Amino acid sequence: MTTFQDYSLKPFLKEAIGRLGFHEPTPIQKEIMPLILKGKSAIGQSHTGTGKTHSFLIPITERIDESRQDVQAVICTPTRELGTQLYNELQKLTEGTEITSKLLIGGTDKQRAIDKLKTQPHIVIGTPGRLKDLVNEQALLVHTAEILVIDEADLAFDMGFIEEIDQVAGRMPESLEMYVFSATIPEKLKPFLKKYMSSPVHINMGDKRPTAEGLDFYLVPVRSKQKLVRLQEVMSTLNPYLAIIFTNTKQTAETVANGLAQAGIRVGRIHGDLTPRERTKMMKQVRDLEFQYIVATDLAARGIDIPGVSHVINYEIPEDLEFFIHRVGRTARAGNKGLAITLYNPEDEDALVKVEKMGIPFQRKDIKDGEFVDLKERHSRKNRQKTQDEADLKAKSLVRKPKKVKPGYKKKMNYEQEQIKKRERRINRKK
Repeated sequence: MTTFQDYSLKPFLKEAIGRLGFHEPTPIQKEIMPLILKGKSAIGQSHTGTGKTHSFLIPITERIDESRQDVQAVICTPTRELGTQLYNELQKLTEGTEITSKLLIGGTDKQRAIDKLKTQPHIVIGTPGRLKDLVNEQALLVHTAEILVIDEADLAFDMGFIEEIDQVAGRMPESLEMYVFSATIPEKLKPFLKKYMSSPVHINMGDKRPTAEGLDFYLVPVRSKQKLVRLQEVMSTLNPYLAIIFTNTKQTAETVANGLAQAGIRVGRIHGDLTPRERTKMMKQVRDLEFQYIVATDLAARGIDIPGVSHVINYEIPEDLEFFIHRVGRTARAGNKGLAITLYNPEDEDALVKVEKMGIPFQRKDIKDGEFVDLKERHSRKNRQKTQDEADLKAKSLVRKPKKVKPGYKKKMNYEQEQIKKRERRINRKK
């Protein structure tokens, strides 16, 4: 068994890792850390909750030369919340050292950021737009940085940030090492990667089980009820430490949150229409456990680490099914148990079949007297019909019309076919 103590890390870093309670590295940490320590560019493809953050923060911290007061590593994140989260984790690793770092994100005072850069930090964590602006203003000097990390690269691409990242990378040395982390590698992202990465090592953890151990998946039909009413019925069966209710759009998030508020349920809200100040305040309230429930869009499914999530409720199935894995990955973290509940209508059937193929083992449930009860599998009726059809075909193939017919031959044929069908049904029931 490999432990963090087996790596050649500086004493202060081993102490910090010990304080964090880390002992054995996760699979992606075992793969990525040695590559960064050797300076070998890599693409790390893994789902949420696999320990990806420390797979690059630990080796980057190890490689910082404190005697050089210039930028040595740039870490780019698509959202402010993820940037803040990474910065806070980095502070835990560098506590008590001379290693300096700066958080440079949108929604904060740009002039103040420029003033703070009169002395260049060793490590910079920032959002693409703010990094690009500060590089163009010649306030942030990245020509000395040999390491560029792009976290949640597919999300950065979806949000249209690759051009800004390209401009920052273009100011960095030709010997640039790039480390790209992403759940998926979209085809349109590949030209950008090829431009800066020569024969990178591609670590793909996608063949591992996409969801954590200790996580159950309940599938609850909405039926003829209003969806918001059904959601409240589900909520009445729970007493979560913290639950996230996921919707597909900001408008639906507001509608659900307002509906629950009218029912006297206090809920938090996380979506893209909140101002930077509102988002910062909301994240503080969430961490201070002011809410049992948060209504959120997929902004909260990627990258934002909300500690203590015991339940996830999919009010809607995401249009991009990859986000299903990101959503449910918010719970059952660090060895804890979790429950992911998905509300569905008949028109969601095709999407559910695809999600099941991704390795999600649904249990179909209903609510009776305020408790979850088991329902028959969604496929049981379809399977029963298929079995009957197969029995009919077999009976007809085995019992054919005789060449010489006698009176009453049809009755005899039907009787023999029925006997075969009964036998087949008995066999299938036993199976």
